[in-house]
Amino acid sequence: MADSSAVDMLVRDQFARWDRIRKIKKPIIAAVSGFALGGGCELSMACDLIIASETARFGQPEINIGVMPGAGGTQRLTRAIGKCKAMEMVLTGKMITAEEAFHLGLVNKVVPVECYLDEAKSLAKEIASKPPVAVRLAKEAVLKSFDTTIEGGLEFERKNFYLLFSSEDQKEGMKAFVEKRKPEWKGR
Repeated sequence: MADSSAVDMLVRDQFARWDRIRKIKKPIIAAVSGFALGGGCELSMACDLIIASETARFGQPEINIGVMPGAGGTQRLTRAIGKCKAMEMVLTGKMITAEEAFHLGLVNKVVPVECYLDEAKSLAKEIASKPPVAVRLAKEAVLKSFDTTIEGGLEFERKNFYLLFSSEDQKEGMKAFVEKRKPEWKGR
């Protein structure tokens, strides 16, 4: 890319693939160990949940080579950890540890390096055990909060909430609760 012009990069829309990640209907879990810098940090933030090993380091060091994040780093990082800390990371190129990322709200959980992939799989299994239609609509509603006002987000959330009452899974979930048994989800 060193000899690519800005116009070439715009025409190729090199980040279109990145944008498609957010449109995946199923929850995406990043399992991060080691360095997640630049595009690696942006890719992990494009996911819905992040499990990090104790060795994980996150950063947006693009400023050190004369550019800036271009795959969502300035936007997602700011929304995840706030303006001040995002500014510091983006403008200085400094990294943060997994523990710092956890305390700032960038990652969901920090675990020993030998466990991070199993922990991500365990979380995926837990989510997969939930009613699929409700999971999909809940994910949509959470993501909508980034694109709209609180009023618009609440309207979207309520629409999805009421929509779920017409699903077979909702009826099964309520029935299973009353009967004190585990529900059997159908995805309908």
